[in-house]
Amino acid sequence: MPNAPLTLGIEEEYQIIDPESRELTSYVQEMMGRGRIVLGNQLKPEFMQSQIEVGSHICRNIQEARQEIIRLRRTVTEVAEEHGRKIVAASTHPFSRWQEQRISAGARYDDLASEMKDAARRLLIFGMHVHLGFGITPDAYELTVDVLNQLRYFLPHILALTTSSPFWDGRDTGLKSYRSLIFENMPRSGIPPHFSSYAEYAQYVNLMGKVGSLTRRGDTQKETSKETSLGDPTKIWWDARPHPDLGTLEIRICDVCTHIDDALAVVALIQALAAKMIELRNQNQSWRIYRGMYIDENKWRAVRYGIDGKLIDFGKQEEVPMRFLARELLAIVDDVVDGLDSRQELEHVNTILNNGTSADRQLKIYRHALDEGATEREALNAVVDHLIFETAEGWRGE
Repeated sequence: MPNAPLTLGIEEEYQIIDPESRELTSYVQEMMGRGRIVLGNQLKPEFMQSQIEVGSHICRNIQEARQEIIRLRRTVTEVAEEHGRKIVAASTHPFSRWQEQRISAGARYDDLASEMKDAARRLLIFGMHVHLGFGITPDAYELTVDVLNQLRYFLPHILALTTSSPFWDGRDTGLKSYRSLIFENMPRSGIPPHFSSYAEYAQYVNLMGKVGSLTRRGDTQKETSKETSLGDPTKIWWDARPHPDLGTLEIRICDVCTHIDDALAVVALIQALAAKMIELRNQNQSWRIYRGMYIDENKWRAVRYGIDGKLIDFGKQEEVPMRFLARELLAIVDDVVDGLDSRQELEHVNTILNNGTSADRQLKIYRHALDEGATEREALNAVVDHLIFETAEGWRGE
C-alpha cells in the first residue's frame, strides 16, 4: 500500500472466569507464570486481577492476524483451564461488581488508582485495540495524523459492529456498549480532536506533560516518547490515537468481539478504511472532516442501539439505518480490498449484520432464558456460559 505498510497489531483484554460461580476471579498472577513461558511478553496483566491482555506480533496482513488471534486465544484458554478457569471475550461481565475486584500490583496501576480514584476503580471493562503500522519518520507521523482526522468520522460505525457490553452489575442496561460510558469517565477520552498537523498533536502532548497530566511516578526522560519527550502519550485515552514510539495509529473504540470472525472482520474494515483514506490523499482528495460534536452524536447512537439503530449522514443531513451504512462502507472500500487480500474477512461484516453482534446474542440468550422461567441469576449465568463457548468457538478444532 503506497505511503504506509498498514501492518496490523491486535490487543485483546479477556475476562478470567470461575466456571462454577460464573463470577470474575482475581487469578491473573497465577496464570502469568505458565502463560509467560509459552507467550512471553505477548501476555500482560491488566488493571484488575480478573483481567488478562494479549498482544499479537506485528502482522503483515489479515491472514497472519487470524493465525495470531487463534493462537493467542487458544493458548490463554489452555493456560486458564490448567488452573480450573475459563476465558471470556466480552467488554463487560454480566453481573460481577467492580467494587469486589482486586487491583494488580505495579507502580502504573497504583498511580492510576491514586490519581483517578473511582473513575479508574470502575474500569471493569475489556476492549480490543487495533494498531495500524505507519512507520517512525516525520512523513509517517504526518500521514498518521491525516488518516486519524478522516477516520474519526467512522469510529461510531466501527463501535456499532463490535458491541459486546449490554450488561452492568447484573442489569440489562438498555445499551449495546455500556463499556463506552464507563470509559468516558476518564479524562482525555472519547472521540479525538482534529489536528492540523503532527506538530500540533506533539505540542498538545508536550503541554499536557509539562503541566503533569501525562506523567506518572518513576517517569524519566528516557521512558517517554522521543517525539513527545515531556509526556507519556499512552495516558491519552482517546478512541483513536497516534502511538509515536510504535509508529502506529491505535484504534481503541472497539468493544472486544466475542467471536474471532467478528473481530477479524472489524480489523479488516479498519485497515481497508485507512487504505482508502491514503488513496484519497494520493489523489489530492479527502473524506470530509466533521467537528467532534457531530461524531459524538453518532457515537451515542452506536452505544445505545448498535447495529439496530440509525446514525446520521451529516452530508445528507438525515438519519440512515446502521445496517445500510455498514454495507455502504463495504462499497466505499471495495477498490482497496483485493490489494489487502481481505475480501473474505470483510464479507463477514454481512454476517454480523444478519446475526447481530455479541451484545445482540447475549441479550437473546438472556431473554430466552427468562421466557423459559429462569431466575434473573440463572439467565445471567446462561449468558456467561454462552460467552465461554463462543469465545473459543473460532479456534476449537483448528
